[in-house]
Amino acid sequence: MSGGTKYYKMLNVMCPMHVILNRHGDISSAGPTTQKLFPDQSLVGKSFLDIFEIKRPQEIKSIDALLEKAGTKLHLQFRDPPHRELKGVLMEGPEVGQMVINLSFGISVVEAVQDYKLTAADFAPTDLTIEMLYLVEAKSAAMEASRQLNQRLQGARIAAEEQALTDTLTGLKNRRGMDQVLTELIESGEHFALMHIDLDFFKAVNDTMGHAAGDHVLQEVSSIMLKEARRSDTVARVGGDEFVILLRDFEDTSKIDKIAMRIISKLREPILYAGELCEISASAGTALSCQYEVPDADQLLADADIALYESKNRGRSRHTFYVGSLRSVDAGSEVSESTQEIARRA
Repeated sequence: MSGGTKYYKMLNVMCPMHVILNRHGDISSAGPTTQKLFPDQSLVGKSFLDIFEIKRPQEIKSIDALLEKAGTKLHLQFRDPPHRELKGVLMEGPEVGQMVINLSFGISVVEAVQDYKLTAADFAPTDLTIEMLYLVEAKSAAMEASRQLNQRLQGARIAAEEQALTDTLTGLKNRRGMDQVLTELIESGEHFALMHIDLDFFKAVNDTMGHAAGDHVLQEVSSIMLKEARRSDTVARVGGDEFVILLRDFEDTSKIDKIAMRIISKLREPILYAGELCEISASAGTALSCQYEVPDADQLLADADIALYESKNRGRSRHTFYVGSLRSVDAGSEVSESTQEIARRA
């Protein structure tokens, strides 16, 4: 094997990303990794300065100027897209007029490995690039694992919070969930209606047909209420057979009354369970946030409850709006009968 052949073989192993230039600045040989960067053309025979643009230490236009920078770190880039930036150093070769330029990717090595599908064989055996790539890969894997873990933890936290605010039997908001939404509505200053609904004769279902029948009835009732409410409204089960519906952006009492009466009407229809009919009904009372100078959650709930029991006192399966006169013990039935009309004027 001739000395020249040994020399080229040595460069290909120890400096696989190199080019050798003749005295005219043409590329006479290119290392296997360098050639891999130009898969559609051979570099041999091409002018080095036609392929690479040297940016620093100063813009170099000639081979003589390049040769003067022997031993100096060079900053260069491809003249054609994608204009990848490289680092290099030039030294005189063993033959007269010969120049050897060893190249590297610098900090862009990660992108280069991906773009050119480089492997460990494309770098010198002692090049620390491989170890760096392992570290980058390990860091990326660790960060991805951390990201996925954080996502799972976040999902678990959200699920736990949602579960804490949800009635497990019906899937509706529970009392805590309703309190949270009610507080948000009051703080926003939005007008809304709080409708309190209580089931009539539900205890008889539990007592005569068992709690499984009662659970089935509650689930059917919940489904009916969800269908009658809008997606923006909140339906909550706040007690055994007590429900609250928060109707957002509502001041029109006639529309609220229609929603309540549709629910009451549907709940009068018997519910089938295990071949038997469960008969219940419902009574409702509503308080409007616009009736208060400063709405208060406890006050709204108490007043809706007063209106609810006015509905029960008037014979059940009714809906009543709260007005201040309902608090009067001696108001009598005449006041009760005029409740909705007064509410409409509120």
